[in-house]
Amino acid sequence: MPWPERSTMSIRREFVLLAGQPESNVRELCRRYGISPRTGYKWLDRYREHGDAGLQDRSRRPLSSPGRSDPRLEQAVVQLHHRYPYWGARKLRSLLRSADIDPPHHSTIDAILRRHDCRVRYHNEQTQPPANHRFEHPNPNDLWQIDFKGHIALNDRRSSRCHPLTLLDDHSRFSLCLQACEGERLELVKPHLIEVFRQYGLPRRITADN
Repeated sequence: MPWPERSTMSIRREFVLLAGQPESNVRELCRRYGISPRTGYKWLDRYREHGDAGLQDRSRRPLSSPGRSDPRLEQAVVQLHHRYPYWGARKLRSLLRSADIDPPHHSTIDAILRRHDCRVRYHNEQTQPPANHRFEHPNPNDLWQIDFKGHIALNDRRSSRCHPLTLLDDHSRFSLCLQACEGERLELVKPHLIEVFRQYGLPRRITADN
């Protein structure tokens, strides 16, 4: 059975849980998640005030909006952005066409990205993204992406740090694991991997940034 599509809500929830840790580096987390610090602090404030409900998109629709894009198109654009955060509107437009979706002008895609606070990490579209963002695997468990989302200083001791471990299925963008580790050594990561293997099976490949 295929993994469920990783939603914008789950990405925002993961971000605010990490950013809400004591002495976390919010700006570094914003960079890793491809959002501006202004957007990151906005989601933090909403989450603190309203919980999960605050992470929902608020309506910006005027009394009439004849030029508003189809919601299904907007959802497709946002999902493609989360899968390819280094790609701009022109490349996303070509992906829409290959998926049998009639693509709008790239300026419309730009407007959709801005409306959903989706920031392209590299504005020069000729810049090649890192290898772990270039895979396009057709099935769940073909490839998993493992990464540490930086490290967060804790209040109890200046030398004590939390290292958030994430594990993502490349095909579905399903979050397989989000764990707080004392460090990035193999003996600390191994138990979490074993637990994920038991729950979801073995992948064909695992890739990491480092």
